[in-house]
Amino acid sequence: MSVSIRLKRFGTKKRPYYRVVVMDSREATKGRPLEEIGQYRPIEDEKNQVEINNERAAYWLSVGAQPSNTVKGLFAKQGIQVAKEVPVKD
Repeated sequence: MSVSIRLKRFGTKKRPYYRVVVMDSREATKGRPLEEIGQYRPIEDEKNQVEINNERAAYWLSVGAQPSNTVKGLFAKQGIQVAKEVPVKD
């Protein structure tokens, strides 16, 4: 199973907030996540924007989950290290 860490959008028009979720990459964007590991609120002030469970994020990264580009940026804000992807050769 290919697992990704990405954002799932909630909120109203012009007032979005996102949940950082771990999902099967083949699942629909609004589908059921394997686990919710945090929240991202872009409208809040800087110190309240990102809440991520660092232990769970580190676990999912250690078992091979691939974060989206936006989630990589959020992880960098929180100080979570993301290993570089190793290209697969055919």
